[in-house]
Amino acid sequence: MRIQNTLCALLLLTLVGCAAPKQSLYQWGDYENQVYSLYNDPGKSPVEAQIEKLEADYQKARSTNKAVPPGFHAHLGYLYFQAGKGDQAVQSFQTEKALFPESAVYMDRILAKAKK
Repeated sequence: MRIQNTLCALLLLTLVGCAAPKQSLYQWGDYENQVYSLYNDPGKSPVEAQIEKLEADYQKARSTNKAVPPGFHAHLGYLYFQAGKGDQAVQSFQTEKALFPESAVYMDRILAKAKK
C-alpha cells in the first residue's frame, strides 16, 4: 500500500511539474520571425516597417521588465544602418555591446565600419 501511495505521489508531482508554464528569460516578440524573414525573403518587408515592429517589441519588453534577447540591438542597428540612420545604428551597436559583453569583439568591428 505504501508503494502505491508513493507511486501516486510521484505521478502527481510529475504531472504538476509538466503543467507549469515555463518563463522565458527574454521578451522575444517578433524578433525571430523578422530575422528569418530578412534572410529568407529579403525585400519582402520595408526596412522602416521592420524597425517599427522591433521598436514596439522593445517598448513591450521594457513595460514588462524583461530583457530583449542577444542580437536584438545589433539587428536593430543593422536596420537603422540600412535606413540611413547612422547615429541610431551606432547607438544600437553600443547598446548590444554593453548588454552582452561577449559580443564586444564583433560589435567593435561593426562600429569601426559604421563610423567610416
